[in-house]
Amino acid sequence: MQLIAEVNTLSIVFMGTPDFAVPCLARILEDGYSVTAVFTQPDRPRGRGKLLSPPPVKELALQHGIPVHQPVKLRDGEALSLLRKYAPDLIVVVAYGRLLPVDILNLPPLGCVNVHASLLPHLRGAAPIQRAIINGDTRTGVTTMFMSEGMDEGDMILRREAFIGNEETSGELFARLAQMGAQLLSETIPLLQNGTAPRIPQDQSLATYAPMIEKREAAIDFTKSALDICHLIRGLNPSPLAFTRFSGGRLCVLKAKPVSDMRGAPGEVLDTRRLIVACGDGAIEMLEVKPEGKPAMENTAFSNSGKVKSSEIFTSFS
Repeated sequence: MQLIAEVNTLSIVFMGTPDFAVPCLARILEDGYSVTAVFTQPDRPRGRGKLLSPPPVKELALQHGIPVHQPVKLRDGEALSLLRKYAPDLIVVVAYGRLLPVDILNLPPLGCVNVHASLLPHLRGAAPIQRAIINGDTRTGVTTMFMSEGMDEGDMILRREAFIGNEETSGELFARLAQMGAQLLSETIPLLQNGTAPRIPQDQSLATYAPMIEKREAAIDFTKSALDICHLIRGLNPSPLAFTRFSGGRLCVLKAKPVSDMRGAPGEVLDTRRLIVACGDGAIEMLEVKPEGKPAMENTAFSNSGKVKSSEIFTSFS
């Protein structure tokens, strides 16, 4: 009981923005810690109506009556002044979306700790989950680390490995790693408080990077192999979705599988009913698609519309 009482006295400021960060904040609260404030990105316009919508982390914080701050900048001194008033023992950062300046990094006595969705030093950066699938990786994981001025370069505390399913999408992997990250954070905080948290330097020679996904990357290039294209489709589901274009318009592809026994010119439709399209190596069957302005549907439902003709060419374009 004495340990629980000591843990509950810890003052934490949480910084995070998207759905991935929500389980971590929820776990901190479930573990009985005092979250004195939440810092998150400003509300953004979303949906067809472009209405301002709060980040998921803000919604959870307000449900628990936690003060929320949404600074546009971190380097003008205002965020630092606010943080000094809260005087946190620890700052926890999960998918906040901004690098912290050194004066904030040095503020809390226990440091600033980040939950990152990869096995560092592999896949540093903004899109480690999507990049892991697009790259065809078979395993990934979550790392907690002490933050430094460099992007995801700080000393590691704990790491946990996860295998990537052969058909797993980035959305499905996001959900799994978010829960894993919350558990790893729950194991990390007591180590920080009692002074036993390890500091494992990253091997810079092994570093790889996961930059933010650009819209042009979502365009399917049918000169690539069937396997690479299937990785891309899984990695960009649910957002921004891989797509192609044909004479009937733009078509997003949500799910596909390689077809090894069919060949043709890259982009050529080899089977209109099953939506089998030739690639640079082999072919893919588009199992689930989303026509422009329409809901997602199975390939056979789309083929029944008669929009795809035999030997038609799906174009690769940015």
